[in-house]
Amino acid sequence: MIPVPLLVCVVAAWCAVYLADTLLKSSVTHRISYESWLASRGLMLSPFHVRWQTTMFNRLFAYCARINPHVLYLCGLVFGVVAMLGSVVLLTKTLQQTLAQMTSDNPRMGSQQALQVVVPGVNLPTSQLAYFFIALMLSGVIHELGHAVAALREQVRVNGFGIFVFVLYPGAFVDLFTTHLNIISPTQQLRIFCAGVWHNFVLCVAALAFLFLLPLLLFPAYSTGGGALVTEVVQQGSAAEGPRGLSVGDIVTGLEDCPVRGVEDWSSCLSHLSRTPQTGYCVPVTSLQPSWAHGRAFKRLDGTMDCCSNNSLTDLCFSYMKPQGRNGKEREYACMPVRKMVTGTRLCRADDDCAAHSHAASVCVTPSLENQTRFIRVTHPPSTHMLFVGYPPHLQYAVSLTNFVPRFGFLHLDLPVFLETFCKYPFTFQVTDVRRGRFRKDRIERYVVSLSGALAVVNSVPCFALDGQWMLNALLEATLVTVVTDRQKRELIGFFLLLAGSALLAANVALGLWMVTAR
Repeated sequence: MIPVPLLVCVVAAWCAVYLADTLLKSSVTHRISYESWLASRGLMLSPFHVRWQTTMFNRLFAYCARINPHVLYLCGLVFGVVAMLGSVVLLTKTLQQTLAQMTSDNPRMGSQQALQVVVPGVNLPTSQLAYFFIALMLSGVIHELGHAVAALREQVRVNGFGIFVFVLYPGAFVDLFTTHLNIISPTQQLRIFCAGVWHNFVLCVAALAFLFLLPLLLFPAYSTGGGALVTEVVQQGSAAEGPRGLSVGDIVTGLEDCPVRGVEDWSSCLSHLSRTPQTGYCVPVTSLQPSWAHGRAFKRLDGTMDCCSNNSLTDLCFSYMKPQGRNGKEREYACMPVRKMVTGTRLCRADDDCAAHSHAASVCVTPSLENQTRFIRVTHPPSTHMLFVGYPPHLQYAVSLTNFVPRFGFLHLDLPVFLETFCKYPFTFQVTDVRRGRFRKDRIERYVVSLSGALAVVNSVPCFALDGQWMLNALLEATLVTVVTDRQKRELIGFFLLLAGSALLAANVALGLWMVTAR
């Protein structure tokens, strides 16, 4: 749900700004000085919209235009045309997936979408809003930088560069001299219009390269490959809290027999443990004392067996195969102190696994748990194992982890986390679907790589008021002038193509918003 306090604060702030602007403009004594102050600073105010424009960056744009080789903008032209066609294919596929998801009960279909509408407070956590808006602003600035530099290379004057905020969403723009833009050739215009999405693509590549090289860049201060470092633990009702739970600064090195060398291993190990049957533990037969087996086994509602009726936090019901007669075996249940039973014991799937590694008579005991519930030993030396009983996704979201372990005590744990999160490409998070007993995957497109890529895709769509409109018009003028000699017919073709592209984008946004807010 959209957070109501955030919505109230945003509306109240804009109302206060608009009220102050109206009062100052209607004041006889302050109107002239106030409007002069706004004009001198390039500011414009309207309801839920503020814009700032300046010429201070024109020299920077001119310098970038001189040092950038022509071949880069030729690549940008080719990329822009390909992106325009690719965006139509991608939006068509996304629309088909959305319609299929609306008519299906399969929760996995939502994770297959390449594009997804992002609504702060709904499918974007409010704690991540700073990352989101900073990355959105950076992507927008780089996009407009591409237009400005390409325009100067084609001898089109840049009147200024600006930044705006609409409600909460920030953005950027460049003001080009329209007369210069109209007299250059369609190919030159196309290079200018394609430069924005081309620079977004370059930003995506740069951010991915930075992420790939981050372990090397941080190597003098942070080590990787030695485990997953805990940076945050959910305190209330967390699966990892408790006196022997995980703490900030712990390094997780294993989940049962699955080694954990980083965050990716942590996720894959939990996913593996949730899909495979519960592992057992080799326990000496002499440890199965009758006093621990006093509980009478009974069936739970889901059909599984339990034998601990005292709701103890230290005991757990285990099952094992007890020899019966000459060749037969019978399943028995014993309520035993769990930590004493599993500390230092070997994992097993059957009694034969225990006999192969132990001289004493041992039996393989397996926790008797509800469906999809797992018993997991979490290794985080030098502390003793943390013992977890529950759904593996609960453990996954009880803690935040990073691959980077500080080499020195004065280094902050969150620096690599900030760099990774800010540049991160689209990631997959998993949510428990208890009724189906499996993971449900959802995707969120976020931050520099995903937002810059999204700008490249959306702006390439042949849609009214987007870069795709001008890209399509310039492309038609450059390619159809000899085939369709009548300019009005070319404009009519472009109009219907833009109408179709606008309808396609509007349908994706409308259905995407409905799917996000209706969940």
